[in-house]
Amino acid sequence: MSSLNTTPRGQRLQIALFGRRNVGKSSLINALANQEVAIVADVPGTTTDPVAKAMEILPLGAVMLIDTAGLDDTGELGALRIKKSLEVLRKTDLILLVVDPAQGFGKCEQDVVARAQERNIPVIGVLNKIDLYAEATNSVWPATLPAPWTTVSALTRHGIDQLKQLIVRHAPKDWTVSTIAGDLIAPGDSVVLVIPIDKAAPKGRLILPQQQVIRDILEHDAVAVMVKERELRHAFNSMVTRPKLVITDASAYLKAIADTPPDVLFTSFSILFARYKGDLNTLVAGARSVNGLQRGDRVLVAEACTHHAVEDDIGRVKIPRWLRQTVGGDLHFDIASGGGGLPDNLKDYKLIVHCGACMLNRREMLCRLMQAQEAGVPIVNYGVLLAHMHGVLRRALSPFPAALAVLDEGTEAGDEDVLLLRSMTRMRE
Repeated sequence: MSSLNTTPRGQRLQIALFGRRNVGKSSLINALANQEVAIVADVPGTTTDPVAKAMEILPLGAVMLIDTAGLDDTGELGALRIKKSLEVLRKTDLILLVVDPAQGFGKCEQDVVARAQERNIPVIGVLNKIDLYAEATNSVWPATLPAPWTTVSALTRHGIDQLKQLIVRHAPKDWTVSTIAGDLIAPGDSVVLVIPIDKAAPKGRLILPQQQVIRDILEHDAVAVMVKERELRHAFNSMVTRPKLVITDASAYLKAIADTPPDVLFTSFSILFARYKGDLNTLVAGARSVNGLQRGDRVLVAEACTHHAVEDDIGRVKIPRWLRQTVGGDLHFDIASGGGGLPDNLKDYKLIVHCGACMLNRREMLCRLMQAQEAGVPIVNYGVLLAHMHGVLRRALSPFPAALAVLDEGTEAGDEDVLLLRSMTRMRE
């Protein structure tokens, strides 16, 4: 099966097309995809909301092309469309700034370049409609602007191959971390994955992070062994050679850690993805702030997708219950779900608890972390928080010395022993 259909959205290079109305952004997407995937019309403003199209550009592989509304849209509704388009910058790895030579390079284009520079997003200028304005193109792109540009005709497909070469050349090399767990293991190592089967698990398949970790282990020529939490001890007893690493679902921390020998590296899917999708050190620092929560504080639970909440939902039920038990009183919780950025009122919160971000790309998650830092609000994800509240965060960070150093900056001796004791007491109750 082609990676075009199987590569998760969060792992694709996100390429956004910006420009005024009727400059040919949708036509350019069709030319890059070599098929009619975007609606094209002569009427300005045909694209009203950002639209994502999955495709493959070799040698980059699977990418996501994002078509946006015109930056010169008018009226109250037009202003909302422009705002929605600019929000795409939060998850963009590379910008194609499409210019119509007849309209020139003006304030709309300058604003996009300035915003891109603030976020260190590479920009490629695309002068479209060369079939109509072949003589005018050389004077359109500002000579003082340090960004590559090329000329194309989306209609005739002239220059499309050259544009693809520019995309390959200027795509950020660190747009995603190269591996989820591969740098922790060597060829021939065994990795045991602890995968509970519960109400939240989809019938007949594993959830996306589990699939991705298994694939990553196999790609690094290691052996993946999958067990439910109650079979972990049996797996150890039946293995001739001890595994190099145990990776557990966060919901099985205590059972998995009890059955894992202390000389075996131990972590969780959520902690691996905290590193793969964002910045693990920032999230570990966020976990330390839990100890400073007080009754009545506001906590934001941020979810990247709009999933159906189950009876004992991790983000809406379990974590709020555990945090209330930790502070010994009530807390006020708000839920923010779906794509886009975090709410504008982040300063109202004492803590942001984020999901595992399997539906976000790395740039978008990093943008959310930066939003939290700018507001001065600590942020932590589900897996790191649960490890901390269960008193096992130090053990779950055993593969990551730098994150352990961050944890030591604010952890008093014995803190985790107290949390572990509380967690085991809750389990018995």
